Amino acid sequence: MPPLSPPKPLNHFPSRPNPRKRLTHDPGPPCLVRSLLNLCSRGQLADAVDSLHRLALKGVRLPSQVLAHLIHQCGNAGSLKQGKHVHLHLKLTGLKRPGTFLSNHLIEMYFRCNDEVAARKVFDKMPAKNVYSWNNMLSGYVKLGRMNLARRLFEKMPERDVVSWNTMVMGYVRCGHGDEAVRLYRELRRSGIECSEFSFAGILTVCVKMKDFCLSKQIHGQVLVSGYASNAVIVSTVVDAYAKCGEMSDARRAFDGMQVKDILAWTTLVSGYAKWGDMEAAMGIFDQMPEKNAVSWTALIAGYARNGLGDIALKSFSEMMKLHLKPDQFTFSSSLCACASMASLNQGKQIHGFLIRTYFKPNTIVVCSLIDMYSKCGLLSSARLVFYLAGDKNNVVLWNTMISALAQHGQGKVAIEMFNDMIRLGIKPDKITLLVIVNACSHSGLPKEGLQLFDSITLDHGISPDQEHYACMIDLLGRAGLFDEVINQIRMMPFPPDERIWNALLCACKIHRNLALGKEAAEHLLELRPSSPEAYMFLSSVYASLGKWKLVEEVRKLMHDRCITKDRAVSWIETSSKVHSFSTADDSHPSKEEIYSMLDQIAIQMEKDKLRLNTQ
Repeated sequence: MPPLSPPKPLNHFPSRPNPRKRLTHDPGPPCLVRSLLNLCSRGQLADAVDSLHRLALKGVRLPSQVLAHLIHQCGNAGSLKQGKHVHLHLKLTGLKRPGTFLSNHLIEMYFRCNDEVAARKVFDKMPAKNVYSWNNMLSGYVKLGRMNLARRLFEKMPERDVVSWNTMVMGYVRCGHGDEAVRLYRELRRSGIECSEFSFAGILTVCVKMKDFCLSKQIHGQVLVSGYASNAVIVSTVVDAYAKCGEMSDARRAFDGMQVKDILAWTTLVSGYAKWGDMEAAMGIFDQMPEKNAVSWTALIAGYARNGLGDIALKSFSEMMKLHLKPDQFTFSSSLCACASMASLNQGKQIHGFLIRTYFKPNTIVVCSLIDMYSKCGLLSSARLVFYLAGDKNNVVLWNTMISALAQHGQGKVAIEMFNDMIRLGIKPDKITLLVIVNACSHSGLPKEGLQLFDSITLDHGISPDQEHYACMIDLLGRAGLFDEVINQIRMMPFPPDERIWNALLCACKIHRNLALGKEAAEHLLELRPSSPEAYMFLSSVYASLGKWKLVEEVRKLMHDRCITKDRAVSWIETSSKVHSFSTADDSHPSKEEIYSMLDQIAIQMEKDKLRLNTQ
């Protein structure tokens, strides 16, 4: 057989296939069909599509399965151009209205290529639609986030199956409309259609996101009644839902009732205990695990880091590395968070060096963790360098992290410049942006600029401030001593002030010794949070300044009776790659004699310097 000539591009057909020439359903020369399939398997999609031209000229109509395979490959590759060429081939070979089978594949392909208009045209022209066709359209709209169009189509469906309902429920979950997802799930239950494992998985995801304990209990009961108690994935999600709600006893009971406990269930329980600060229980479960993977270790490391046990987090990270388990972005992020919490620059640099040596491509999570680590370790210049070397700067989280780092270092004006750069690049600020930029102004004594930015972001970008934003504004104005503006802000708030508002005002009153307003703030704070040590301490100092010693004694007694103690301040210092922590009145350090001796020498030197300055 003579060699085949090079295929010509599909858009250079010398002529249409002769419409009078009978098109056969025979696959034609097997070598041509085999060649087309081989090109697909080798990833040479364009060549495979171009070869359709030769088949059309020979009057060969490919079997539907082969055409469907080619359409599917175009969808997988996201190649709209090649997909349209295949669709054109169908029209040129007499299939202007493909049957249901090929139409379903075309719809799926167009949605994968983000062309919802073309998908809808194919759907509307279908001579016959089955439930799969409708579900195909639903799934496409949901994946593109077009829930309004999906809902209209769902309401028009002549027949719905469990897949239709599951698709809509998960669509609302992904778009953050948990209430609507719950409403649809309840409609599904009333419809008489039996729920599948995906139905329960979808609604349990809502429970996890909404942290709705009552709903979680209801769904758990339905899971048991429906016979899915042995489904490890579903029960693991039940455990996760209980854990997110803080109901660890229920989470543990659900876990203990599992017939087969997979690694996901074990890890979920470890993560749950860690989230609520019970690291002893988390470690106990972790030690019992028959098998541990990188995700399990990451859950443990993140727990230690989140609960202020950075040194143990880093030891766990070291143990994980010795086991040759591959860390992921969350492992690195948690480990860097531990370094940041202890201001352990050397260990943070070691992790950064490991990322560079192993060619680990940092994503936004890791880059932000590096920025935060360098900032909290005092190296703002290194934090800025990491930011400027980051590849993708179109992520608002990255900008928020850098602005927050500048705020920590009192670089309010630079933070404002960076915020303006972000707006010029067309990056839309979010609620965190509002928080960090006002915080930057607060730490730099820029109340006027902070007020302007607060108004600009809320009005121009449609961000509704919440209690935390107003607390930040109270802090900004209070630090500047603008108590009239503080009171005005509290009165203008669209909701009653919570403990964060009163705590911010209390801190400002401490700075400026505003005893009257501070007393009022402390009393409001105690109404909302009776265990607040700050409020008791401030009231005690107010009464002492007024000479009301009996009231001081009553406040102290109340603190004692309620077992309320002031949190001791803790600080860290890193020397010779070792982190030392100290708390107020701490005499447990093994080198305390040398430390106090050095402090005495420093105090003597400071007195000498003070005396010398006074005599100059």
